[in-house]
Amino acid sequence: MGHVEISHLEYYLPDGRVLFDDASFRVGEGSAVALVGANGAGKTTLLRMIAGDTQPHGGTVTVSGGLGVMRQFVGTTGREDQRETPGALPADASVRDLLVSVAPARIAVAARAVDAAELAMMAQDDEKSQMGYAQALSDWADVGGYEYETTWDVCTTAALGMPFDRAQFRGLNTLSGGEQKRLVLESLLRGPDEVLLLDEPDNYLDVPGKRWLEEAIKATPKTVLFISHDRELLSRAADKIISVESGFGGGGSSVWVHGGGFESFHEARKERFARFEELGRRWDEEHAKLKKLVVTLRQAASVSHALATRYAAAQTRLKKFEDAGRPEEPPREQSITMRLKGGRTGVRAVTLEKLELSGLMKPFDLEVFYGERVGVLGSNGSGKSHFLRLLAGDPTVAHTGSWKLGARVVAGHFRQTHAHPELFGRTVRSIVEEEHALSRSAAMGALRRYELDRQEEQKFESLSGGQQARLMILKLELDGVTALLLDEPTDNLDLESAEALQEGLEAFDGTVLCVTHDRWFAKTFDRFVVFGSDGRVYEAPEPVWDEARVVRDR
Repeated sequence: MGHVEISHLEYYLPDGRVLFDDASFRVGEGSAVALVGANGAGKTTLLRMIAGDTQPHGGTVTVSGGLGVMRQFVGTTGREDQRETPGALPADASVRDLLVSVAPARIAVAARAVDAAELAMMAQDDEKSQMGYAQALSDWADVGGYEYETTWDVCTTAALGMPFDRAQFRGLNTLSGGEQKRLVLESLLRGPDEVLLLDEPDNYLDVPGKRWLEEAIKATPKTVLFISHDRELLSRAADKIISVESGFGGGGSSVWVHGGGFESFHEARKERFARFEELGRRWDEEHAKLKKLVVTLRQAASVSHALATRYAAAQTRLKKFEDAGRPEEPPREQSITMRLKGGRTGVRAVTLEKLELSGLMKPFDLEVFYGERVGVLGSNGSGKSHFLRLLAGDPTVAHTGSWKLGARVVAGHFRQTHAHPELFGRTVRSIVEEEHALSRSAAMGALRRYELDRQEEQKFESLSGGQQARLMILKLELDGVTALLLDEPTDNLDLESAEALQEGLEAFDGTVLCVTHDRWFAKTFDRFVVFGSDGRVYEAPEPVWDEARVVRDR
């Protein structure tokens, strides 16, 4: 079995700031270890350095056994130029393209050679192209490609409910985020790689999918290093926790390994912080004593030369003490304030009559009243994201029946995936200043409340998933919306950010419809609209997590 070890790792951001200056840890054979920490602390960058996507500026990375990688953003990014996002696929990518992208190198190379040979033969069907195609098929057989298609068949059947020969050319844009994630996870867990790096694998999975993932991580003999903010998943699946913690000022992030599980992590972290404070207090006390001693002996030595030697010794002792430095400062705690204001609207904020999402769910009626918090639940692929997109005014969502927003309802849509091609290439501050006509000081004040002020000159695509999510929530705040259509808003948010969002929603003077699979977050909603496995949409007073995949012809 494989393992991962990093030693004295160093990495500097493009603007010269230190991200890591001495990070070390080891993930032993067959263990399941979770990376946790604040958004932007460097968790994804660590995984990228282990995967080889990013080169460290110092230190070593060692991986034994084959390496399988699920990156933070699976599938396409919604832009033509994918270079900023490792592993991203073109907008017209298929299910087969996705499976090839996470296959072992020998399979991926041979599969792409077959694709290229097929295209060449379609362009010019001559003897040369036919021979090239025959050779590509032979190479595909030699590397075990046909046998690997059997694995892909199992994966598509489990994730999509259809065999590989039917699913392979289906466009990724027809799959939900959860279906894409489940497909990649099935492939990696069933593949030959002995070490798996999973960057937020639970994002977009429904609750049955998360429960499946918890059991799969516990059951696999592979070595698994994963990032997650889902407390249930962390508690059930992680053998130990590696915490990536941001330092003070320009200091880099530190890495602390907690040898126990997630249930004891918070108490252990609290005790660690207390030790930091106690060591700092003792250092300050000892420093004050040494300085006082030096002053006293200096005065005494000016009177009696016999004390000059003691005075010199005290100076040397103080210098050595100061050179050793103060004990390490505790990591910086986040402070995020979201001011989602809203505004008074008509009593009926959303009204639906015999609304049918074509090919997804049966007709249903629904009224959502001003001020309500409504959770939208159901399995992946049931149509929840399509429903929010329709209410946000997306004309491409096929439907029958009618829907309307109430008087003075201004809807703001938080998308499940962060596919915002219009923001690529733009800095965080310019997005806030230009789109909302803010002065620099006002823009920086808003960014500071969302802990994004240090990223003001970073381009949108270089932000972490959680930082992108916080920026999109800030944009909703500045837009002055009176109804929030939120599609999995907590998926990329760290715990502190998710709590800040909850507090922001509690203070929001407006209506909220939120698709979520976050079991903790769902407790804050008033009622629930459930997209059932039989194609029915029904209301429930409490969360319903056991709805299976929608039964439909696939």
